[in-house]
Amino acid sequence: MKNSGKPWWKTFLTPGWVLSAVLIILFSYFAFTTLAPWQLGKNERLEQRNEHIVEAFDQDPVPLATRIGQDGSLNDGADWSRVVATGRYVEGAEVLLRLRSVDRVATFQVLTPFELNDGRTVLVNRGWVPAKEASEVPPIEPAPTGEVTITGMLLADEGVHPTNPNIIHGHQMVYSISPGQIGELTDTNLISPYIQLLSDSPGVINAIPLPQLETGNHLSYGLQWIAFGLLAPAGLIYFIVSETRERRRFREEQEELLLDDAPTPPTPAPTAASASAAAASAPAPASARSRYGGGRRNPWATDRDEER
Repeated sequence: MKNSGKPWWKTFLTPGWVLSAVLIILFSYFAFTTLAPWQLGKNERLEQRNEHIVEAFDQDPVPLATRIGQDGSLNDGADWSRVVATGRYVEGAEVLLRLRSVDRVATFQVLTPFELNDGRTVLVNRGWVPAKEASEVPPIEPAPTGEVTITGMLLADEGVHPTNPNIIHGHQMVYSISPGQIGELTDTNLISPYIQLLSDSPGVINAIPLPQLETGNHLSYGLQWIAFGLLAPAGLIYFIVSETRERRRFREEQEELLLDDAPTPPTPAPTAASASAAAASAPAPASARSRYGGGRRNPWATDRDEER
């Protein structure tokens, strides 16, 4: 029996199937190209940071000049190095990093330029003070005067924050630690990295605690996005195969029903010759059984009795 239905693949050209396929393809594309690399990149950066911190505390602090280039840029892999620098704090050039959390406490971090003995100037994060109500700034201990030697962690420029700096309660506020931006605000020529003071260093207020040496769940999140990117098209293929099988089964059932319901061809009317032949071939009828169980005539019966 010839199948007059449409080809199976045309079933999946309906708007619902096409839209689902497009969305799944886009999701998988972004899972592989954006979401998974985003989490895996975070994990890799945290692993590198932890390695640098461990290496920094496995050796004595090194001079700042050995970790920066002639132009003041940060050497490759030099972030989180423990460095020492000698010079003096620049008076009247202090800015505050606004409301950055330290151990779940809203704080202001004090950023002060530090002029090195070689003539260059580096930004120093002297630590934090807690923010009061209505974001008021508490009294801040001034930086020491004269020449001092400081020790701290060398960190990379955080970049310029989209929120513009402003002056609040008489203090110049910034929203990220960007030496280039802060240099423009304080009229100083700052090199690219900055120093985050360690405890007992001259000028420190409340030292910023070092980050915990852990990477969090970024690796598992990255692997999950990869798995989702694989499972989404696999699920689409599964539903396509299931739909195809279901339609094939339904078509086969319909064909069986059509065969069962097909009309039986009519029997032709018998002719005279066929009727005679059928009669000739039919078995002779059995003789009627006698009333007395035999074929012989009852000799004692009269003709009238036999007529009855």
